[in-house]
Amino acid sequence: MKAPLFYRIAAVLLALFAVAHTLGFRQSDPAWHVGPLLASIQSLHFDVQGSSRTYWDLFVAAGFSVGVFYLFSAVLAWQLGSVPAATRSSMQVTAWGFVLCFAGVTVLSYKYLFILPVIFSFLITACLTAAAWLSRRRS
Repeated sequence: MKAPLFYRIAAVLLALFAVAHTLGFRQSDPAWHVGPLLASIQSLHFDVQGSSRTYWDLFVAAGFSVGVFYLFSAVLAWQLGSVPAATRSSMQVTAWGFVLCFAGVTVLSYKYLFILPVIFSFLITACLTAAAWLSRRRS
């Protein structure tokens, strides 16, 4: 298999991850019994640099920011799959930086989240690793 295919697979997984995250991060199951906590973080306001905010506002901003990051990552992966092999070969710092970024996402997902983000981030990391490895400079 060739690097562009792995980048394209990663791009599709990242787009799905972006959509799932954006639609799901604000959801809560009544079985979790967190209703009073959510009501509290949604209603208690405090001043931050001249703006009245709640912890819910900060949570929503962080969640949407992650979704935007995943969407940008999907575009970047697709683009890396579209460039000529010589160009990909000259972009090793970008390729391996992308791998390290998602390896970090995988570790954080494993430590703090649940199985679905762990699976997505692991598969994305694996695809990006394969693509970076296959794109390396040949002597």
